[in-house]
Amino acid sequence: MRYEGKLYRPPSEAYSYILQATIGCSHNLCTYCDMYRDKRFRVRELSESLADLETAGRRYRDVEKVFVADGDALAMPTDHWLSILSAIKRVFPRVRQVSSYATANNLLDKSPQELSELRAAGLKLLYIGPESGDDLVLKRIVKGASFAQHEEAAHRAHAAGMLISVIMLLGAGGSERSEVHAKESARLVTAMDPRYLAALTLTVVPGTPLATWQERGGFVLPEPLQLLAELRTLVAESRPSNALFRTNHASNYLPTGGHLPTDRERIVEIIDAALAGQVALRPESRRGL
Repeated sequence: MRYEGKLYRPPSEAYSYILQATIGCSHNLCTYCDMYRDKRFRVRELSESLADLETAGRRYRDVEKVFVADGDALAMPTDHWLSILSAIKRVFPRVRQVSSYATANNLLDKSPQELSELRAAGLKLLYIGPESGDDLVLKRIVKGASFAQHEEAAHRAHAAGMLISVIMLLGAGGSERSEVHAKESARLVTAMDPRYLAALTLTVVPGTPLATWQERGGFVLPEPLQLLAELRTLVAESRPSNALFRTNHASNYLPTGGHLPTDRERIVEIIDAALAGQVALRPESRRGL
């Protein structure tokens, strides 16, 4: 198996086989992100991906989950995807889930028929990171899609029978738009109705456009208690029909989780206790990307 550069995957894919079928990110303009800035996006040769799968299949016959990398592998042509999904089923007889990152534009570029074909072939779960529901914040972080486009993308995924996992980014609006960012993010979660929902906390990474903006005084990262207030709004005001919610990413000050709406009151109580100083926050030394 061959990997180029650093690999990234969601926390829930910790025990998945990772197939690097694309290199980098097809968008790669988000101002806060440096994950793929050292790579130029390309789709790997199909023969290379299939060869990696054959090698992995000989070594790891008990694989149940496969994560297709890099940043937004849904950008691959559909026929390319179908060949990979067919090979995954063949080399990993016990596979029960294939997933990948996706952008709203990736989804909107695929026809409903293509998405249905991909789901039928085994692509079950898409991780989508709007980061915010505030259209002004989405423009400032150069996300590449609006509230409405993310909502439509989610509807297309649902219609194809795919599960979606949505990622929101606490602090993405800065101190200036903290409250609006949180409220609009909650509204977008409701509109996208994900099966899984995660909140991460923004870290300003040196060398990114956001870091430059911060250095010039244009962006102020919210303080921890303001970030917790954003988290409270996200949990209290979003209305997914049935979502597993987590803040277990290393970037967060307060690891917690549960099901929404079932555990909403309990999670809000935990956040309120943290805001009151009754629950210890993760120290800076233990936070990370």
